[in-house]
Amino acid sequence: MSQMPQQAAPAKCPSCAEPLESGDLFCGACGYDLSAVPAASQDHPTLTMGASGVAWPPPEPDSSGPSAAPHLPTDLPGTDSGGKPLPGSPAHGSPSAPDSPPPGSPASPASGVRFDRPPRPDDDYALQAPDPRVAASATESAETTELPKVCVACRAGRVDDDGYCENCGHAQPRERDHMEQESGPVAAVSDRGLRHHRNEDAFTVGRAALPDGTPALFAVVCDGVSSATRPDEASLAASRAASEALLAALPQGTHPQAAMHEAIVAASQAVNALAEEPPAAREHTPHQNAPACTIVGSVVTAGLLVVGWVGDSRAYWVPADRGAPSARLTEDDSWAAQMVAAGLMSEAEAYADERAHAITGWLGADAYELEPHTASFKPDRPGVVVVCTDGLWNYAESAEEMSEVVPADVALRPLHAARVLVGHALDGGGHDNVTVALLPFPAPPQGAGSA
Repeated sequence: MSQMPQQAAPAKCPSCAEPLESGDLFCGACGYDLSAVPAASQDHPTLTMGASGVAWPPPEPDSSGPSAAPHLPTDLPGTDSGGKPLPGSPAHGSPSAPDSPPPGSPASPASGVRFDRPPRPDDDYALQAPDPRVAASATESAETTELPKVCVACRAGRVDDDGYCENCGHAQPRERDHMEQESGPVAAVSDRGLRHHRNEDAFTVGRAALPDGTPALFAVVCDGVSSATRPDEASLAASRAASEALLAALPQGTHPQAAMHEAIVAASQAVNALAEEPPAAREHTPHQNAPACTIVGSVVTAGLLVVGWVGDSRAYWVPADRGAPSARLTEDDSWAAQMVAAGLMSEAEAYADERAHAITGWLGADAYELEPHTASFKPDRPGVVVVCTDGLWNYAESAEEMSEVVPADVALRPLHAARVLVGHALDGGGHDNVTVALLPFPAPPQGAGSA
């Protein structure tokens, strides 16, 4: 579980570098406010889609004004939602990377990503209204494969009406203790883990058809904040609201990155609504905080990979060619990430600290301010997007480690691969709830699924 954020003073003052005592709220030397959380950047959806085949309209302008793009710890070049190169890409001054290729040039073979974004006039993005007959026949409302009830222990016996395996007699977990879902080539698995009494994670996976009939795949994973009230309800409400928003927006021609932003906003509103209890209920539990959760999601089309997140759940890119570099596509909203970004600690030092997993961004009525992060990428080779909670990445934190544990046949057997990844976390100790969703890139044509 993610931990409810706790404002803890760093070892040294970020302003004057004077030593601090545990629990200090202000620096005794210069008066620096240690409780201040650095403002997160406001993301703006991109406009160009390259090889997508769909002319998306320009997203609505953000009334809050432009701000800097978020820093992402990834080796995979791409664009943030302001249309700027992500840190670590050639355009950000990486000494070891060549200059970004000019428009129309091939992608860098080392990066595995195209980053050619020729400027185009706004009228290039005029959206023609889709033929309602085509839209009605093409849209798929997240069809899911109905899986037979098979024992989670022996994987062979049928489960009887009393919840026991007819082969090995193993009692089956409660519905949310272990969940599996497959929607065509997208699959997800969630498990309670070995230490928690309930599963506070939730997910949704699905498919939709864009106005031109090409497919879009999506997955949303949410992790309830364990120190908040009703975290299991928060994660479930957020995942469902985000899924409904994506299913409504994508078939209408909304840019996938704008659709992801809208989905996170919808998820936040759903979690906020859980805190609206009648006054009588609050009188009995006056000290309870509002339900809260983290969220991470991805949308994959034929030519674009989009991620969005708030909190410390993550998305990774793992190419089919394991000789090519893998990458982490998200940056945690956490105390440890703040310390590393501020240059106060190394990554190893920050994540070894007991405050490492205190989150600085989440969905919930008592969140500081909703700051959805989004980013888009254009890989030039096939691969898979791993969307997961910290229950998995705690056991495969780096992109290289995640690449090593993702099965090589993930494109052919996505549900099996998701089970393997959950099993990796359980074998490592299963200290937390574990949830993972897998999406192939590029999105295969309609009708193609896992073998």
